[in-house]
Amino acid sequence: MKTKYAVVFICIVALVIIEKESNIISMVSDKLIQRQTPLQTPYTPLDYSNTTQKGSLTVLKMLLSNLSGTKGNLSEEQEGGELEDVGSYSYSGGRKHILLMATTRTGSSFVGEFFNQHRENMFYLFEPLWHVERMLTTATEANNGTALAGIYRDVLQALFLCDFSPLEKYITPPPQDHVTPALFRRESSLSLCEEHVCSPVNKDVVERYHCKTRRCGPLNLTLASESCLSKQHHAVKTVRVRQLETLQPLVEDPRLDVRVIQLVRDPRAILASRMVAFSSKYQTWKAWAQDGQVPEDDEEVKRLKGNCDHIRMSAEVGLSQPRWLRSRYMLVRYEDIARYPMQKAEEMYRFTGIPFSSQAREWILRNTQTTQEASGIYSTQKNSSEQAEKWRFSIPFTLAQVVQRVCGPTMKLFGYRFVENEKTLINKSISLLEDKLFN
Repeated sequence: MKTKYAVVFICIVALVIIEKESNIISMVSDKLIQRQTPLQTPYTPLDYSNTTQKGSLTVLKMLLSNLSGTKGNLSEEQEGGELEDVGSYSYSGGRKHILLMATTRTGSSFVGEFFNQHRENMFYLFEPLWHVERMLTTATEANNGTALAGIYRDVLQALFLCDFSPLEKYITPPPQDHVTPALFRRESSLSLCEEHVCSPVNKDVVERYHCKTRRCGPLNLTLASESCLSKQHHAVKTVRVRQLETLQPLVEDPRLDVRVIQLVRDPRAILASRMVAFSSKYQTWKAWAQDGQVPEDDEEVKRLKGNCDHIRMSAEVGLSQPRWLRSRYMLVRYEDIARYPMQKAEEMYRFTGIPFSSQAREWILRNTQTTQEASGIYSTQKNSSEQAEKWRFSIPFTLAQVVQRVCGPTMKLFGYRFVENEKTLINKSISLLEDKLFN
């Protein structure tokens, strides 16, 4: 009994000390915040110093709860964790941060709309890292994959915290007073086209700056930041993040509650789609399709193999469920979404912990059963089940064989069946998709 009272006394003293330190930190933090521009929110790249006292308070509360026989005020997910996980608890205030991670031509624009169409409670960004990639393509940082991955991660972290200032450094021409007409595909975000974010239009505004729902002028990033802060949840779609493990500091940031959804697709379908969408960049593959000969030591083939390997290795990290990703990673095949869009959307929303809105349901119903496919490489309107099989009639069997040889391990992991001849390739009655559960 004496030992129990001694522990309680020590805990109370510790709480008093922490409270004093917390007040000092709060005063310093307030001064720092006052120095920031109106656009910025409190943001320090991957800095957890402001959460130490919170983690300590949580530990002490747990100790006191154990002594008094109560559970304390922890969520169901936290109650299931071990004591050493306390430092990883989220202080995001119930806000979810969704990262849709994919590669080009995997259907990510289509799947991203599942969250964009959530409407009033969702702040969605379409490929904000496009600006970073574009600026650093010829820069020295681009030669260092690790450095580039770190830049991507820090920009994502800032955007999840509603701070657009790091992204501004990569937008060309540079924004003036936080206003830009050049944000990549601004019209693909419903949040950036809302009335209170939509600046007045003047006669000199170019059509490409307009939103789909209304005519808007250049984007005021201060208003965008305010809109972001007003939303309950945030989502970003990107095809620029190549290695999942580089996101560990982002996922572990206690100010965020990150959920990573990795979207994958049959590598043969990806190649077939890229040859159509990015015709000028795939002239070599088109020539091989005509000749029927593919030199597998060519740099283009090596690049294909490297892309497949990165996708597979990221998935292997996620599926192994390391401590930092536990309950925060989901793998989804595009083909499954195309066959069962509503079911898969419900699963993704359940995974994120966000209610599946009626607006998102209605959008999926309208845009997965259409008989006429809209044009454009970022089109989200299609008959999804037919779209999933369309590639089988556009890729020559010779190229399909090459993909199977260099991307074999990736295809096996994701459950994509190999074809031995052209007849099997174009026979839609033969499924090339194994039934497989990943999560």
